[in-house]
Amino acid sequence: MTGKISMCIWYDHAAREAAEFYAETFPDSRVDAVHLAPSDFPGGKQGDELTVEFTVLGVSCLGLNGGPAFPHTEAFSFQVHTDTQEETDRYWNAIVGNGGAESQCGWCKDKWGINWQITPRALTDAMAQGGEVAKRAFEAMMPMQKIDIAMIEAAVRGVKS
Repeated sequence: MTGKISMCIWYDHAAREAAEFYAETFPDSRVDAVHLAPSDFPGGKQGDELTVEFTVLGVSCLGLNGGPAFPHTEAFSFQVHTDTQEETDRYWNAIVGNGGAESQCGWCKDKWGINWQITPRALTDAMAQGGEVAKRAFEAMMPMQKIDIAMIEAAVRGVKS
């Protein structure tokens, strides 16, 4: 890991599996290194995979196989900005279809418990406008699970669905 900062993400015992999935799913993503435990540790033995260095969409991460003590919550999530419905669908379907779960407002959870926000730029652009446009986009988004760009764009134009 060469950068000044990276994210350390605690996994039960599947950091490499998660990193490999992210590398297959997202561009500019890869598994960089796998490190074995040099000695026994709580919940593991010498030679077990302890950490996995990986990159997701250009962001350096370290996956720590720390066991089940600290489960993930929605307090941390990856937010992926998408440009098209096809891209939004591809990422959403990959995460949910690989043992993950849908949630509200563009949020989903992968099978390792990591939370993702698959967020079309059409939504963030509308929210950044503020005022009535942001209100209409926000109200259109609230009942959605996966974000529907056409519905957001219609709301921005003031068209009720």
